[in-house]
Amino acid sequence: MTTRPVLPVFDVPRQAGDSRRRPRPGKDLLPAHPQRCTYLGPEGTFTEAALGTLPEATTHELFPSATVAAALDAVRDGDAAAALVPIENSVEGPVTATLDELATGQPLTIRREVLLPISFALLVRPGTTLDDVKSVTGHPVAQAQVRRWLARHLPHAVWESAASNAEGARLVRDGRYDCAFAGEFAARRYGLEALVTDVNDAATATTRFVLLGPPGRAAAPTGRDKTSVVVWPEADGPDALLEVLREWAVRGVNLLRVESRPTGEGLGRYCFSIDAEGHIGDRPVSEALMGLHRISRKIRYLGSYERADRADATMQARRAERRFALAADWLARCLHGLGDNTEP
Repeated sequence: MTTRPVLPVFDVPRQAGDSRRRPRPGKDLLPAHPQRCTYLGPEGTFTEAALGTLPEATTHELFPSATVAAALDAVRDGDAAAALVPIENSVEGPVTATLDELATGQPLTIRREVLLPISFALLVRPGTTLDDVKSVTGHPVAQAQVRRWLARHLPHAVWESAASNAEGARLVRDGRYDCAFAGEFAARRYGLEALVTDVNDAATATTRFVLLGPPGRAAAPTGRDKTSVVVWPEADGPDALLEVLREWAVRGVNLLRVESRPTGEGLGRYCFSIDAEGHIGDRPVSEALMGLHRISRKIRYLGSYERADRADATMQARRAERRFALAADWLARCLHGLGDNTEP
């Protein structure tokens, strides 16, 4: 079997007016600082815990960023070589700030993903009991994942949201609230105690994080890859989404996630954030991407990378790759006058 060349990264508009935030005028993507890596902070967040599972945690200087936008801009401005941010949660769904940042501004590439099981601890100041708790804080996503537990055990406590779970822990330390839902690992950092651990309404709750860096050549296929893109349809219409999905379906490419996000150009104007099974170097995926480029106003390639669950390609994906190889062989035979052999 011959090795096919990996297609280049592309982010080519068919016409202007596709993003809400423009790149800063006259400023190209700067070379990244080779020994720094940022993450959505502050210290003590699940994002920091996820980053701790990667090699970058021991090879780079790590620093928190206040927002998703700040983390990604640190890479764009050359202040960091990479940034880790959350992109979706199995309970609450997409992290829209991340999806929107990836669709706007200067392009970045997903290098890898991390799946982190999420379990909360109820953090309090030393000596606090459940009977003492009258106020609770944490990130809104945390509230959605402990709502039933709160109703059973703290039905009269007042919830007030914090910018992050770690920020909630800091506010408890400072006396603003009685307790906070955060990772148990945040207790020591903020001088708190874990009054209750393993709190979660959904036992299998998981958050997916992506490590982002400057655009570069795609990593070699592993056979268990994922490809992410953002697609802007050519025009609003009853078949806009159908046309996008058709490019994948006719080539047998399985989609792992599809999200619509408003473009900011007016009501009813959306782009689609998509994760597909396979690698840009796989023929079904590369041809689907070329088909999308043909029919779309713009397509932004976000990267091909190994799946964190390390799941092998499905039977459907392997069958699609085999059929494309057979079709290419048939076409070559026709071109060279070797006969029309259509045997499978």
